[in-house]
Amino acid sequence: MTSAQVVDLKGKKLSEVPLSDAVFGIKPNMGVIHSALVRQLANARQGSANTKTRAEVRGGGRKPWRQKGTGRARAGSIRSPLWAGGGVPFGPKPRDYSITMNKKMRVLALKSALAASVDKLVVVQDFDNFKEAKTKLFSQVIKDLGHEGKKVLVVLDYACDACARVERAARNLAGLKVIAMSNLNVKDLLNYEIVLTNSRTLEAINKRFEAKEKVEGETKGATKTGAPKVEAKDKAKAPAKAAAEKAAPKAEEKKAAAPKAAAKEAPEAAAPKKEAAPKAKKEKSEE
Repeated sequence: MTSAQVVDLKGKKLSEVPLSDAVFGIKPNMGVIHSALVRQLANARQGSANTKTRAEVRGGGRKPWRQKGTGRARAGSIRSPLWAGGGVPFGPKPRDYSITMNKKMRVLALKSALAASVDKLVVVQDFDNFKEAKTKLFSQVIKDLGHEGKKVLVVLDYACDACARVERAARNLAGLKVIAMSNLNVKDLLNYEIVLTNSRTLEAINKRFEAKEKVEGETKGATKTGAPKVEAKDKAKAPAKAAAEKAAPKAEEKKAAAPKAAAKEAPEAAAPKKEAAPKAKKEKSEE
């Protein structure tokens, strides 16, 4: 497990804090980092640039001079793109530059950026000793830490009053930016030379990504345990199928027995007719 050195505001080494292998111990995926950076830069564009075509520019309804006989080039409108003050051909129009990216890819890109920023990570124990929100005091803190003149990214969790004082004191320094832990992004992690944070914020970052991994693991486990449910349904349907298969031969036996019963009943019905015939002959002879 990787670890980071914890210092106080004077730069004195105090202890070491462990870094999550799931976040800072992975191999940075440079392809995903590039895609996330392109997406972030594209989504930051307003897309509000707008130009007018010759159909939208005011004026130009009248033909400036007749087609022939003047010696000048033929012209149909003073708002042609060839004229000063005319329309702009193929100019920009308002559009959306935003790019979509899968959530898992965004998480992987941020973890890869954090893993690539381990060497420039500076962890302060806390900012509780920073009592006044003065730019001069925080500038001295940066100087004591040995990072004067460098581009510093300060990451805070805003869980205490000291974080608010640090933000007010540091936001006026050139080359320094203060962001919340929830606003960590690939561009800032790559752009700044030093990532300054405190131990509490670092622990929150570790828990944030570990919680996401647990949720993903639970969803994968749910999909795997969902398969036996289908088998259970099939088992529940099995007795009904067996009963139907048993009933099918009995129905066939009944169908086969029906013609035999009809054949037995037919001679019995025909027998009385034969007996009735001799009686009729006797009656005729007596007459």
